[in-house]
Amino acid sequence: MKTNGIRAIITGTTGMVGEGVLHECLQHPDVEAVLILNRKPSGLSHPKLKEIIHTDFYDLSSIENQLVGYDACFFCLGVSSVGMSEPDYFKVTYTLTLNVATTLSNLNPAMTFCYISGAGTDSSEKGRSMWARVKGKTENDLLKLPFKQVFNFRPGFIKPTEGLKNTLKMYRYVGWLFPLGRALYPGGFCTLKELGLAMINTVRKGYEKNPVEGKDIIELAKR
Repeated sequence: MKTNGIRAIITGTTGMVGEGVLHECLQHPDVEAVLILNRKPSGLSHPKLKEIIHTDFYDLSSIENQLVGYDACFFCLGVSSVGMSEPDYFKVTYTLTLNVATTLSNLNPAMTFCYISGAGTDSSEKGRSMWARVKGKTENDLLKLPFKQVFNFRPGFIKPTEGLKNTLKMYRYVGWLFPLGRALYPGGFCTLKELGLAMINTVRKGYEKNPVEGKDIIELAKR
């Protein structure tokens, strides 16, 4: 039985998903400390929070000593594939993610690594959709690393948390669709709060399914 609070590393907190996950971690009584890795300052301050500004996520050697002693990573860093070539998208999605994850697995083998992927990800790595193939390979190779646990989260539409500053404009404009979408296709619609709580709960209690699809996210958030 885990007696100490969760010590989590979060990437991507200057984006909508990462900011929302961070928000849930800072409020959650079972989260003891949070380290955020950013390329630019977040401007946030909280008793639980520590921030490292690091511009090169392909080389973490200069900050490795500050990444020891954590038992969770919530990897929320990502980019849209729109307008990108496959080599460029592969570098910022697969290569960057696996570099960070490999470093953390070496430093913290008892860590639970939670990766934000996406609904429609292609585990076969052979489909027609470029982004889905790259995400699929990223998921598959994360599972090969010597972490305690790896969970690949595949949310669909995410309802943002009110009051946060990094909400994507698209979500602001189409948020009114959420209640209808949730009623008709609950597995495709979750809230950012549910996503954050689900990630925290995989560290606390584990989960029997992987990848973690939309319905799983909603279920996990209640545990």
